[in-house]
Amino acid sequence: MADHVVIAIDGPAASGKGTLARKLADHFGLNHLDTGLTYRAVAKALLNAQIPLDDIAAAETAARTLSLSSLDTLSLSTHSVGEAASKIALMPSVRRALVEKQRAFAAMPPGAVLDGRDIGTVVCPDAAVKLYVTASAPVRAKRRWQEIVNAGGTADYDEILADIERRDARDMNRKDSPLRPAIDALLLDTSEMDIETAFSTACSMVKEALAEGNG
Repeated sequence: MADHVVIAIDGPAASGKGTLARKLADHFGLNHLDTGLTYRAVAKALLNAQIPLDDIAAAETAARTLSLSSLDTLSLSTHSVGEAASKIALMPSVRRALVEKQRAFAAMPPGAVLDGRDIGTVVCPDAAVKLYVTASAPVRAKRRWQEIVNAGGTADYDEILADIERRDARDMNRKDSPLRPAIDALLLDTSEMDIETAFSTACSMVKEALAEGNG
């Protein structure tokens, strides 16, 4: 493997890209960044300070002062923070500030796996490997529902499906950095795969792409 490798993973909500990214980073000995958490952290900073979510100046300040070392997955994974983050993510100035930080993270040795919605298209367009991970909306909704139930919570499948479809529409139709596969991305549909099968398939795709890049 090259001295410095960046793997970009994009895809819609609940497609499994985050789990795959963490497993790939561990497997290849690379740093990992869930870029969605950076938007969630900005949103949470505004929520904590009781600042309106449409305050662009405050959101940009929070983005520029954000430390990637302080991202706490548990506190940032609530539904309310996620909903707030999807609004923050529509602000071009916030996206520019966070993309700078994400690129700096990717540049650190020995390389990184970044997952999000615009990694291969905007953040790391020169990544050695680009994966676009997807699954059908009903499958993604069932996975999200199962996660909640397994954790002892209660959830309504239809509400989750509607929420996922809303997020897809918002992500894919926004003007700045819409969710779409990079032209040279490798497509991985996990609809019919469990996580181990998806991971094995992704590993093979990454190894083959790296081999071709070094050839």
